[in-house]
Amino acid sequence: MNDAVATAPKMAHARVDNAVYVAGRRSFFKYRDLGVTDATGGALRAQVTSATQGLGQPTGWHYHVCEHQFVYMLKGWVDLEFEDGRRIRLNPGDSLMIPGGTRHNETGTADELELLEVSVPAEMKTVACEPPAGMN
Repeated sequence: MNDAVATAPKMAHARVDNAVYVAGRRSFFKYRDLGVTDATGGALRAQVTSATQGLGQPTGWHYHVCEHQFVYMLKGWVDLEFEDGRRIRLNPGDSLMIPGGTRHNETGTADELELLEVSVPAEMKTVACEPPAGMN
């Protein structure tokens, strides 16, 4: 058998009627695992994040230890601010790719939200940090 085929990623098929939820970075969000982490041996993670109550206060400045974090907004909205002073509101249909190590802060969300998040690699650590100079 060809070794390249033996080590290739497996197919991942996640069904909504058999959703698997996992622990995530924030206690107020639900994280639906889409099976991509296992299928790719940890090279990639894909999950649907949802909430049924708005963000009560900003998450605080932080960055993620990863190569890339990709977010596609499905429902609701989320407000983010970045170390370069940029402020972005993601609405349904909007996407955002955040390079690993980029300091940011989630400052608000809709009462109900749903987003698709993909990270490379699958393991993505969150590190709290000081706000950039001139930002709270």
